[in-house]
Amino acid sequence: MKKIFTILLLGLALTLQAQTIQRIEPLCWWTDMKLPLTVMIYGTDLQDAQVSIQQKVGKKLKPTDGLVVRGQHNAESKNYLFVDLDVREAGNYLICLQKGKKVAKVEYSIENRRAGSADRKSYTSADVIYLIMSDRFVDGDPSNNSTPDTREKANKDNMDGRWGGDIQGIINSLDYIKELGATAIWPTPLTLDDEQAWSYHGYACSDYYHIDPRFGSNALYKEMVKKAHEKGLKFLMDMVPNHCGYAHWWMQDLPFHDWIHQFPTYTRTTNIFSTAYDINASDYDRNLNESGWFDTHMPDMNLDNPDLLQYFKQWAIWWIEYADLDGLRVDTYPYNEKVPASLWCKAIREEYPNMNIVGECWVRPSSEVAYWQADRKNFDGFNSNLPSVMDFPLEEAIRGALQSSNGRGRGGMGGLYSVLAQDYQYADVNKLLIFVGNHDMDHITDVVADNDLRRVKLSVAILATMRGIPQLFQGDEYGQRSADMKRGHSGLRRPLLAKEEWTAEQKDLFAYQASLLHYRQHSDILQLGKTKHFSSNDNTYCYFRYTADGAIMVFLNGSNEERTVPVSHYKEVLDIYGYKGTDIIDRSEVELQEGLTVDGLSAMIIKLHK
Repeated sequence: MKKIFTILLLGLALTLQAQTIQRIEPLCWWTDMKLPLTVMIYGTDLQDAQVSIQQKVGKKLKPTDGLVVRGQHNAESKNYLFVDLDVREAGNYLICLQKGKKVAKVEYSIENRRAGSADRKSYTSADVIYLIMSDRFVDGDPSNNSTPDTREKANKDNMDGRWGGDIQGIINSLDYIKELGATAIWPTPLTLDDEQAWSYHGYACSDYYHIDPRFGSNALYKEMVKKAHEKGLKFLMDMVPNHCGYAHWWMQDLPFHDWIHQFPTYTRTTNIFSTAYDINASDYDRNLNESGWFDTHMPDMNLDNPDLLQYFKQWAIWWIEYADLDGLRVDTYPYNEKVPASLWCKAIREEYPNMNIVGECWVRPSSEVAYWQADRKNFDGFNSNLPSVMDFPLEEAIRGALQSSNGRGRGGMGGLYSVLAQDYQYADVNKLLIFVGNHDMDHITDVVADNDLRRVKLSVAILATMRGIPQLFQGDEYGQRSADMKRGHSGLRRPLLAKEEWTAEQKDLFAYQASLLHYRQHSDILQLGKTKHFSSNDNTYCYFRYTADGAIMVFLNGSNEERTVPVSHYKEVLDIYGYKGTDIIDRSEVELQEGLTVDGLSAMIIKLHK
């Protein structure tokens, strides 16, 4: 495997005369894969080349039937060739391209697939995901902050520039993440982003198969995942099939004109996601949403091109297999052409039936989010094959409930009731990704009334006890605030603060969160239980998570004042599971009787027993 990465640098190929091979992707492949393999070869004048394969045995070459050419076809550019291969056995091979007397050769490796790979488990509602803004997390290796082969250099005085967070910083923080109670890690993209500026976020990919050297290397990425697994942590990769970066190597010589969406002049996407399911939508609006560029330096990929779709299927599967990943997150999902995007998800899940993929579907209300979840019975028969979607309606309701001191805001705690009342819309509520913040929105402490960490604790209580898969954003665990809210994303994305710099209140918030999240790890009720909730008009909200074997009561007081718990309202649940219980936080025994009160801006979480 190491040899493959060495030879795939520019100028890697063995050549005769002027014909060269500069790249072959995927970088390698495995036996026993379900997805057929098509390699994309890029070089000089490869069109119509005759393809043959020999096997390398020691220093000798011999004819082989271990890797067989099934077919080939040209691109519009004469410098590409797509070759369909039948994979029959592992080995080191030499792919030869000949045109007349001109010959170019490139080594290619087929590995034996690891045992049990197809049946790997993924993240579920038993997990808690920790989101890392990779460049703005922890700088574990200052020596790679700037590299000679990348354009943008580190400058911590530039809020919009690179600061030095890297893979080594994530490795160094695995114990911290585990201590918090998270069980899975989602870093923002770590593949090469070689834009001249604003490259730190990673969402403008320049090379889909190589880690950005300012973060580390492919080998170090693989090592990071291995070390996470050793500590019982799962690992997700953030993928962006919707757009690449303008600095991507293929932008200088596209395989096909329609490899990306092109317009006479720059055309931005309209962000009107409803065109995907609006029966009144015009083709004009639908095309602009799908085909418009995300930004000036982010060309929009055309998944309707079958070679590109195959390329992206293989890319996702390659990283899962190579790095032993546990799941995926997909950026800007509704911007893609919906049918090819669904086929992309389907191919991944056919290779890995248990694989969870969560899509960023930044839409509201719940009915629009639900459209994008796999197996939802949509009116048009569309199935996204996307198992998990982000619950933006719940995020909005939580923030709305906590951003006002009088409970009005966007409905106070009553807003949570309204959102959960829409749970019937979803194919599977336990696969919703629930969160109160991410790398694209102000920290939760920025938006709660008075920046009060008691309100942040309430958001923690909700995430830890609600249906779905909780996701945390770096720094929120101790109440981090944005450096400059006027600077948008750049002001939000701050490095992790060392524990020694936390205030006593921040330490208390972390301990509270860790206590709840570790409890959740061992609670089938919180992971898989059903929900029954009760409305109120005093800025409180009560819900029960329950199974046949037990129940947990959650009472949230979003008001500044003490509130009395209306125990009699909950008779239908308490008669079954009991009027006594144990407080999950302080382990005290609680008797649910009339007159019981809950302090302002706090949560009572009780495991019921008779």
